[in-house]
Amino acid sequence: MESTLISDSVLVCDYINGNEKSLEILIIRHKQRIFSFILSKVLDRDLAEDIFQDTFIKVINTLKRGAYNEEGKFLPWVMRISHNLIIDHFRRKKRIPIFKNTDEFDIFSVISDDVLNVEKQLIKDQILEDVTGLIEQLPDDQKEVLVMRLFKDMSFKEIAENTDVSINTALGRMRYALINLRKLIEKHQIVLVNS
Repeated sequence: MESTLISDSVLVCDYINGNEKSLEILIIRHKQRIFSFILSKVLDRDLAEDIFQDTFIKVINTLKRGAYNEEGKFLPWVMRISHNLIIDHFRRKKRIPIFKNTDEFDIFSVISDDVLNVEKQLIKDQILEDVTGLIEQLPDDQKEVLVMRLFKDMSFKEIAENTDVSINTALGRMRYALINLRKLIEKHQIVLVNS
């Protein structure tokens, strides 16, 4: 069978079952896309090569540990690993702020800088994309408050008036929205903070 016709998930299974060649096919198949993605973020070919290598070391370790569970989503999973390694690289260089994961957790504190350099802007865009999808999973009342506060920049007084609830209720919904959002972030393993 032509290697180009074998699906990623079959190749992953074959590799997990001991066929080293399957991983080579996967790397060759996706190298251009993953490497281009990394290079577009770090703008340095040598560094991109290092991160690409680190990405596949992590892929191999995860597969060998039997911890892979992204059935049918191999490429997005690898892209997520490379994206996280890019963020780790910028963190090590102290180019983006790190904040503590507490109950008062504010997901947007990482992206509130007035002057965003290129790395911060890239990370901001990715976080917004990731988080916007997760916000959709919140209960409607929490989602409503979160969207009004973060995307429409409304005060809690305005939110209370618009949703016909007390300011305390609006504040409570916002708090629960952030707590639930944090749980979703952890569940989906979106990296916003150093582990």
